[in-house]
Amino acid sequence: MCGIVGLMSHFSVAPVILDALTTLQHRGQDAAGIATLDGQGLALHKANGLVSDVFQQADVFRLRGNCGIGHVRYPTAGGERPEDAQPLYVNSPYGIALAHNGNLINSQQLKQALFDSDRRHLNTDSDTEVLLNVLAHELQMQSIDNLRPTHLFQAVDGVHQRCRGAYAVVALIPGFGLLAFRDPNGIRPLVIGRRKTDRGTEYAVASESVALDAMGFALLRDVRPGETIFIDLDAQLHTHDGQMDVPHAPCIFEYVYFARPDSMIDDISVYKARLRMGQTLARKILAQWPDHDIDVVIPIPDTSRTSALPLAYDLGVKYREGFIKNRYIGRTFIMPGQEQRARSVRRKLNAIGLEFRKKNVLLVDDSIVRGTTSKQIIQMARDAGAQKVYLASAAPPVQYPNVYGIDMPSAAELIAHGRSEQEVQELIGADWLVYQDLEDLVEACQEGNSRIQQFDTSVFSGQYVTGLPDGYLEQLEQERSDRAKQERREQLTQLAV
Repeated sequence: MCGIVGLMSHFSVAPVILDALTTLQHRGQDAAGIATLDGQGLALHKANGLVSDVFQQADVFRLRGNCGIGHVRYPTAGGERPEDAQPLYVNSPYGIALAHNGNLINSQQLKQALFDSDRRHLNTDSDTEVLLNVLAHELQMQSIDNLRPTHLFQAVDGVHQRCRGAYAVVALIPGFGLLAFRDPNGIRPLVIGRRKTDRGTEYAVASESVALDAMGFALLRDVRPGETIFIDLDAQLHTHDGQMDVPHAPCIFEYVYFARPDSMIDDISVYKARLRMGQTLARKILAQWPDHDIDVVIPIPDTSRTSALPLAYDLGVKYREGFIKNRYIGRTFIMPGQEQRARSVRRKLNAIGLEFRKKNVLLVDDSIVRGTTSKQIIQMARDAGAQKVYLASAAPPVQYPNVYGIDMPSAAELIAHGRSEQEVQELIGADWLVYQDLEDLVEACQEGNSRIQQFDTSVFSGQYVTGLPDGYLEQLEQERSDRAKQERREQLTQLAV
């Protein structure tokens, strides 16, 4: 999962993009980068690390120009080398810098085609470089000297025809402006905002509306599935809708976990969707266990807080904060490697003993993915004096790999894959475990925007809206399991010695 930003302004954009990336830091903690346009010139700075580590004042000062893009990343497709950080750049045609959130499921086939017929060489294993070169080739095929918005739209339509998977993209073209587009299914989010200044109207695009808030932009709308946005150097907005007959299916896990609660995605309030998740979960608990003995509901911070509050209210029990979070430890879910995630749990959370002692506690989490974190937290609750520890998940069982840019590539690493709820309950050490029903999760999100008839629920249902190439899941597991990532890190360490 990554976060992207694009900004066309009448002022210097680098400091503003920096603020937006800091706001989107929850979407990726592995690397960050900014590219800016100053007339025909393009400046780029990127590196591994948090936004605050990557950018010093001198770096921001060198990023001159009134148009720019930014990216925060954690590795899914591609490696973890500094050169894999985004934006990526290709010099022909025109010169293009591009950043992307998502994952292409046909990147291997595209790589071969780019080499065999397009005569393009790739330097990384990143599917972003594949997407960048597909766009560059489609632009080159226009065979024109005076690039116009219609040519860009035709090029992106060509990208849609060739690329399969999930992608939200921002790109800079020196001498022309800012390009942004979203995959035809709208799996990954992208919003557009507008701001009026004394010098004229400005536009910004971002993964989440909170980034627009940080930049001082008003949310205009979501970028439509398959839509292309082009903002020229005069800050004039041009739009084009691609003509592909596929369903709009935004990723439902954005609402469960990834997005910030103060974001609006596809005209749905993430905060209100999570409130409704708590309500539907309470309804299920009361139906299954009307005479429950729960004394207190305690969220596992931070994402589950929004769901836990209405759940406690509807159950008629106390809501309490039982865990204090160390703000200087990142989100364990997106840390690269199970060992690092496991070490971080006790450094990240500390229990307040008074809230657990001699009580039957219902812990609430947004989801249960690998299960090791849940097991440790349940043990922390017992160590703090809880009599019984129950666990409620605001999401259904995560049973299948994610292929659209969320780091769940291996079914074998998912605790619910091939196991019953009772078996998961025993493995994590809970006295009782309850999951959200998928129908209730869809209802909780869909209530915010009834026009959306379908969500990508593949991690819960195993139904992939784009379809999958033969053998793709097996290939994904070989390339991107925790074991494969550890082997690559060890190889990089050996090379560095």
